[in-house]
Amino acid sequence: MRRQRGSLAVEFAILVPALVLLFGLIIGGARTWLARTGVQHMAGAAARAASLERSADAAQQAATGLAAQQAAASGMRCQPLSVHLDAAALTRSAGTPGRITAEVDCQVPMSDIVVPGWPGTVMVSASAEAVVDTYRGRTP
Repeated sequence: MRRQRGSLAVEFAILVPALVLLFGLIIGGARTWLARTGVQHMAGAAARAASLERSADAAQQAATGLAAQQAAASGMRCQPLSVHLDAAALTRSAGTPGRITAEVDCQVPMSDIVVPGWPGTVMVSASAEAVVDTYRGRTP
């Protein structure tokens, strides 16, 4: 009986750091997955909002505004959040089919997760396309 005295403390000292590391990996993986999903939704919404506008400038403003609103609503801390838009289809005359492509980049902070070797931020990018209504009036 005396030989096992203190063995629980040793087991505890070995097990706790391993469990903390495991939980940190699970939380970091979940945060990365949620960020990727959120950025994909932001890109789709930005492309759709841009496709409803009549000019490339208005499309850029609508896409950037909606992506920022969705980031705030979902609680994503993107630093910085950038929206790149290919709105060349809006410069063509009505009756010409086209697509708008939105690419959203978000740097998600991970420094609050206690995992050795985990990066301080993770860059998450997504792109989406939306069709421009062929017969909708446009302002070049």
